[in-house]
Amino acid sequence: MNPLDMLKIKFQVNTANPTAGIGKAIWLSLKDIQQQQGWKGLYRGLGTNIAGNASSWGLYFLLYVRSFDYNMLKKNASGGDLTKPLSAAEYLLCSAEASAVTAVITNPLWLIRVRMFTTTANSPHAYRNLWDGITTIVRTEGVSGLFRGTSLALFGVSNGAIQFMAYEKMKKWGFDRKRKQFEKTGREWTPQADKLSNLSYTVMSISSKLMALSITYPYQVVRSRIQNNAQAQLFPSIPATIKRTWGQEGVRGFYRGLGTNLVRVLPGTCVTFVVYENLAWLLRTNAAKREARRLE
Repeated sequence: MNPLDMLKIKFQVNTANPTAGIGKAIWLSLKDIQQQQGWKGLYRGLGTNIAGNASSWGLYFLLYVRSFDYNMLKKNASGGDLTKPLSAAEYLLCSAEASAVTAVITNPLWLIRVRMFTTTANSPHAYRNLWDGITTIVRTEGVSGLFRGTSLALFGVSNGAIQFMAYEKMKKWGFDRKRKQFEKTGREWTPQADKLSNLSYTVMSISSKLMALSITYPYQVVRSRIQNNAQAQLFPSIPATIKRTWGQEGVRGFYRGLGTNLVRVLPGTCVTFVVYENLAWLLRTNAAKREARRLE
């Protein structure tokens, strides 16, 4: 998905009026990069992109589960019903806490990714790789330069929070339906040893992501423009970026690259959630089997 990630960033920072539809624009842009820079050009910044995605998802799931467990412990300590799931607000809080910490820690990776995606390998002062980007920014802008756009990243916490709140509520609805089906047939249903279908997880992940993106996407455009050092004079601050984008491009300007983002993000989100749910189920069932053998 790296070429589509690159295009999304390029479209976000571009201020010219689009001259083609989404599909044609994606194809022509990819073709242009390949002809000018070769196949290698389509994968510029791949290492940084992998580092950013891997660390972000890894940290997010780790912190989300820890926050979830902590809220369940608080409910238990206060005499609450542990069989009752968390409310939408509580899911939102767990996701927001995990997103905020992840956003701050990983911001330098996304900053360098934006700058690598918006330059070519032969551009003046272009970063060669992730480490070169980090050392160059620290040397020329100081450590604080690594956290340019962090405030917008924190605003972006709402994207993950809305997505996970919607996803968890849809998953609860799916499990409730499945439990009722089991009860009708007289079979025992245990959530720890069961899971929904991969199609269900796919539909839920797409729906929750679409909901979150439709509400929060404009911040991504503003963030990309702020972090692109080639446009520092055009977009020196968040208020100036919002004002200039609104004045020159209108509402449409805040949704630049959305079509490319959907083409890239939805398949990636589906794969992430389906793999996560299946691995989590596998770990739960193996743990339950080991415990059963221990008690025999």
